[in-house]
Amino acid sequence: MPQGLVTAAYIGAIILFILALGGLSHPETSRRGNAYGITGMAIAVVATVLGPQVNVIGIIIVCMLIGGTIGFILALKVQMTQMPELVAILHSLVGVAAVLVGFVNFMDPNAALHFTDSEKFIHDIETYVGVLIGAITFSGSVIAFGKLSAKISGKPVLLPARHWLNLGLLIASIWLCFEFVNQAETGGGLIPLLIMTAIALAFGVHMVMAIGGADMPVVISMLNSYSGWAAAATGFMLSNDLLIVTGALVGSSGAILSYIMCRAMNRHFLSVIAGGFGTESAGTAGTTSDEGEVFPIEYEEVAQLLLAAKEVMIIPGYGMAVAQAQHAVRELTDALRSKSVNVRFGIHPVAGRMPGHMNVLLAEARVPYDIVFEMDEINEDFPDVDVSIVLGANDIVNPSAQDDPHSPIAGMPVLECWKGKTTIVMKRSMASGYAGVQNPLFFKENTRMFFGDAKDSLEKVLKEIAK
Repeated sequence: MPQGLVTAAYIGAIILFILALGGLSHPETSRRGNAYGITGMAIAVVATVLGPQVNVIGIIIVCMLIGGTIGFILALKVQMTQMPELVAILHSLVGVAAVLVGFVNFMDPNAALHFTDSEKFIHDIETYVGVLIGAITFSGSVIAFGKLSAKISGKPVLLPARHWLNLGLLIASIWLCFEFVNQAETGGGLIPLLIMTAIALAFGVHMVMAIGGADMPVVISMLNSYSGWAAAATGFMLSNDLLIVTGALVGSSGAILSYIMCRAMNRHFLSVIAGGFGTESAGTAGTTSDEGEVFPIEYEEVAQLLLAAKEVMIIPGYGMAVAQAQHAVRELTDALRSKSVNVRFGIHPVAGRMPGHMNVLLAEARVPYDIVFEMDEINEDFPDVDVSIVLGANDIVNPSAQDDPHSPIAGMPVLECWKGKTTIVMKRSMASGYAGVQNPLFFKENTRMFFGDAKDSLEKVLKEIAK
């Protein structure tokens, strides 16, 4: 394929990627956005493989078939509840790819033959930065995968003088960059590059281990941004304009999403990265001490409360994903709306384990988009709500975020469902949420605890309503 045709294909792919980001910004256009992204990536891959710089098409096709088969199998087997950890582990692959490309590019004796002195200097910095970002993305994503899949505790691991440790690692990385560039001029530089890679891997582990469970959605979007910048750095190393632009799109959109989520949580981005929830009171996080009496309720009473209500608010959390109860939720919504009950959904920015987790589940169950509202849109309406149903959520409806300045989640905006007439909390047990914090909501006089599997419990309520 001529270079001019490759360039035209790249421009078309970039336009499709931009349209994909625009489409993914709203649930109603998300399917179209996905289609744009898939089409753009197909064009980009075909144009790259058939481009004049590629002379090993057979090997590339074999690798693509292997990778495509693995991805296809994962797409079939991975449940919606496992999507956050799948996203995290896929970010790690982008990171390790950047590291490998950086080392191969550095060790290729022919890579720098066409560079002038200044170009060689810039190229070495590109290689160093690409490996640095890639290594941090790889190790950080692996730890995020472990936390999200419960293979690693969600509690923050805070080392003594951790901020000084991070500063020391940063200074060491900058010094090693000078050493690498100086030694690369005479054909060396491998040792500084290896040492920096080890430091970056350690930093990625330390950074994510220090972040508490309630901040993990921000971590996912942050790692998404890192993977984009790693891809952009790889594009610079390979002189691939499409990879540079695509990486910049992913990196900037991930950074903007992280900023938006931090604002919605009343958190500073740097404070999340520096330690996350639980940094001040990690010793008290996870307490399950009794705070009063709980009031259990059965499905018959739940059905009666819902049928007598005019305004119902449903607040989904990770428990809904675990129970795969989104379809039962939609059936309950349809049943109540058919009886002239106004049903709405309140979505917290960090509900679930990744940004937009609950929105995806509700869209999958075909819940109407026009009754799904963000926290800022709905919080003031709770005093007029007759019944709020909390589906497997904990931290996002925890009053201690407002009432207890010493709580690990203090200052985090939450859905104020306790201000309504009755709150029904659906949980399997009294266990604390992902942040490891007990919830005073469970002990309030207007709260009723509906214990059991969310899907089974909702189906019982549906049968009672249909009588």
